[in-house]
Amino acid sequence: MYNMNKQATEKEDFNSLNLLYFIFKWRKQLIVLTIAAFAISSIVSLTIREKYKSTVILFPATTNSISKALLSENNFQKTDVLQFGEEEEAEQMLQILNSDEIRTKICEKYNLMQHYGIDSTDKYKRTKLYEEFQSNINFKRTEYMSVKIEVMDYNPDTAAIIANDIAALHDSTKIMIQRERANQALKIVEREYFLKLKEIQAMEDSLAVINSYGVFDYESQSEVTSEQYAIAIAKGDQRAIKSLEEKFKILSKYGSAYVSLRDNMYMQRKQLNLLKSKYDEAKVDAEQILPQKFVVSNAYPAEKKSYPVRWIIVVVSTMATLLVAMIIILLVENIKQIKVK
Repeated sequence: MYNMNKQATEKEDFNSLNLLYFIFKWRKQLIVLTIAAFAISSIVSLTIREKYKSTVILFPATTNSISKALLSENNFQKTDVLQFGEEEEAEQMLQILNSDEIRTKICEKYNLMQHYGIDSTDKYKRTKLYEEFQSNINFKRTEYMSVKIEVMDYNPDTAAIIANDIAALHDSTKIMIQRERANQALKIVEREYFLKLKEIQAMEDSLAVINSYGVFDYESQSEVTSEQYAIAIAKGDQRAIKSLEEKFKILSKYGSAYVSLRDNMYMQRKQLNLLKSKYDEAKVDAEQILPQKFVVSNAYPAEKKSYPVRWIIVVVSTMATLLVAMIIILLVENIKQIKVK
């Protein structure tokens, strides 16, 4: 065992010596290549156009329906309008920020096709524009459930303006999507509400006709008339008896219709009150606006560039060139040794 370990150690030392010998043998070529790679990568890094980064940090809001949050009488439906959204709301915010609606508006408003130097006659101009958009504008969720908007641009002012504008477009885009649905809901509830109102008005008109015949409260009137009729019979007052019999005829003729209309109106008015509350809520959702986000940090023009990091480009390029050169030289030497054998 000891001999095996010793042999392995000697082999490693031998390989290390071979490597050192190899580097020493080709030192001049490697030094020249390293200096050349350093110089070229330095020049190339200086030609790369600088970009500046601006960032907006947002928290999504939990409230989607204003009426549910502020006007609903059901406590379990109420939400805190000041509460920050969590994972689900953050994912929804990211989906909206990545929507074609926002991307198209930003590209058109700032003429990004020209700004990024894309040929407007190019067959794949839109594909190239969207690729540039994605490489310079990024949305991501943070570990705190907030959403970060990062914009890179050649001009620090432009980067800040675009970042803040995207944050503003989130609200307008989400509200537009919600309002389209809210308007449809309002039309449905509004139609049902006014149909119910018209139905009740028709019933009130029918009840007014019955009232004109002297029927105002069937149960009370029947009871009172019956008592008066009994007294009139006891007294033998034929005139009163005849008058009361006429009242009985009217009550018997219109009484059932009166009771039916009255009871039906009671139920219909309860439904009307419910529809009225739904109508008011739908109207608020369709017409009023509540911010859909909390802005933690607005974007401002960056004072320092974020890209490129030139020293990293130079170091990585130089090391990569040195490594590739060593591999190529090793391959060449191995091939020579094979040919000699």
